Amino acid sequence: MQTADLFGHTAGHVIAGVDEVGRGPLAGDVIAAAVILPDYPLPGLTDSKALSEAKRRALSETIREEARSWALGRSTVAEIDELNILQASLLAMRRAVEALSIQPSLVLVDGNRLPQWPYEARAIVKGDLTEPAISAASILAKVARDQEMVALDSRYPGYGLAAHKGYPTKAHLTALNALGVSPIHRRSFGPVKRLLVDPEVG
Repeated sequence: MQTADLFGHTAGHVIAGVDEVGRGPLAGDVIAAAVILPDYPLPGLTDSKALSEAKRRALSETIREEARSWALGRSTVAEIDELNILQASLLAMRRAVEALSIQPSLVLVDGNRLPQWPYEARAIVKGDLTEPAISAASILAKVARDQEMVALDSRYPGYGLAAHKGYPTKAHLTALNALGVSPIHRRSFGPVKRLLVDPEVG
């Protein structure tokens, strides 16, 4: 059974929080995390975007060490181009939950859409601000994806991936126009698609 509203947590549920990072970038995979928190609070959990990079990294380590279970899931650039970014994001979330070592009885998902899966689930808009398990998932996903983009920067130099993490900043668009489309760019996204159709467009 899946519901899209929040009626309060049911006693006895094993709750997993799920969030994804990377819908907006022009390059790289979309990465989701699923987290089942311990039975005690972890201080400092909130939306990953509201935290400094140093605080996110520290909390990410704490979550990995203290969580009852956590896992990452992803959809590749090819899957994003094939499915569209919304469906690819939902697929990444599903993969993250399926990879948990403890299977949850209730999944709390950030946003207003739920993946197709057999779990009881609730979609919560801005859940990364109100649900600690979703906050933890947002932090894990953000740190993992940022680290991945830094690593990709050395494989695909010149685009500035370590700085902007693939998002369509002015610097990224300028580099994309100068260097062309790399294998990790999303060909279905407007700025990339336009370059493929007309390399002189930039």
